[in-house]
Amino acid sequence: MARLTNLELAKDCDNFPYFSDNPQLYEATVNDYYHFLLEGCPSVLGYVSSKVAERFPASRHWEIDASKRTVTFQPRDEQGSAISDFESRNAILADYLQSVREQRVFGVLDGWRSEKYPVYGPNKEILLSMERSATPLFGVVTYGIHMTGYVKTDQGMKIWAPRRALNKQTYPGMMDNTVAGGLTIGELPFDCLVREAEEEASLPADLVRTAKACGTLTYFHVRDARALGETGLCQPEVQYIYDLEMPPDIVPKPGDNEAIDFQLLTVEEVQTAMANGKFKPNCAHLLLEFFVRHGIMTAENEPDYLQIVSKLHRRLEFPMR
Repeated sequence: MARLTNLELAKDCDNFPYFSDNPQLYEATVNDYYHFLLEGCPSVLGYVSSKVAERFPASRHWEIDASKRTVTFQPRDEQGSAISDFESRNAILADYLQSVREQRVFGVLDGWRSEKYPVYGPNKEILLSMERSATPLFGVVTYGIHMTGYVKTDQGMKIWAPRRALNKQTYPGMMDNTVAGGLTIGELPFDCLVREAEEEASLPADLVRTAKACGTLTYFHVRDARALGETGLCQPEVQYIYDLEMPPDIVPKPGDNEAIDFQLLTVEEVQTAMANGKFKPNCAHLLLEFFVRHGIMTAENEPDYLQIVSKLHRRLEFPMR
C-alpha cells in the first residue's frame, strides 16, 4: 500500500464532501441521506443513510418519508397523542433501540455500550439521550476527549500510543491516542478525561489533572469497513483535546482490556505508522493537530499545510452543545 500523505490522512477522517470544493458531489451525497428529525424541533439533527432508513422496523413512534427523505422520531402514547416530556421520550427511544438490537437489524448495534450520548437542539438543550452504538445510525454529533501523552527524552519527544484490542467494537487492532473516550450525557470533558485515563491507561488522577487543555477538533467522518458494522454511516464529531507531558518513570498500562499494549514511539515512528494507515482515522487526525501545535509540522516542511489545518476545525451542520 502506498504511504499516505498528511493531507490524505486529514481527508481520511474529515471525508464528508464540502460544498465549496465540489457542489455537485456535495448535493449528490446529501441527497443520498435522509434527514433525522425530532417532532417539534425545527433543526435537522443528523443524516441517516438510505439503506438504514429503509430497514427501520415499523413503529407508531417513527415516520419514514421516502419522498421527503426524512426520518422523524414522533413519540406517542397508547392513545396516539404526542409525548413531549424528556424522560418519557427517551424511555421510548431506549425501548425501540433495544428492540432493534434484539432483532439484529443493524450490525453496528452489536457493539452495544449501555452508555448514553446527548443529542442537542438549536438552543443547546439536550433533546435526546441515545445509546452510544446507535448514534452513527442517525448521524448525530457526538463528543469525546483525546489526550496525547508524551515524554521528553535525550533522543527528542516520544509519544505513548496504544494498540486497540482485537475485540474492540470499532477499529480493532488499530493504533490510538494515549487516552480517548466518549462524553456521556451530563459528563464534563475534563472529568471524562480523568475517568478514561484511569480506566484505559491506569494513569493516576493527580498526574492526569496536570494535562493541558488544547481546544477542540471537529470533523465529519463517513464510516467504512474499518469501523465494523454498516458502512456509509455519518459520524460528525467534536473532540476536546489535551496534552500531558509525562515523567519517564510513568508507564501507561491497559486497565480495561480495550488496549493490547502501549508503545513509546519517536515522532518519526508515529509518522511512519500514520503514513502506513495503522492509526484509527480520527487519531491520526488529532496527531496532525498535535504536530502543528508543537511546531513539528509547519508551513515550511508541509506543502499542504493550509489545507490540513483547515480540515482540523470543520464547521458542523447540526445543532451542538
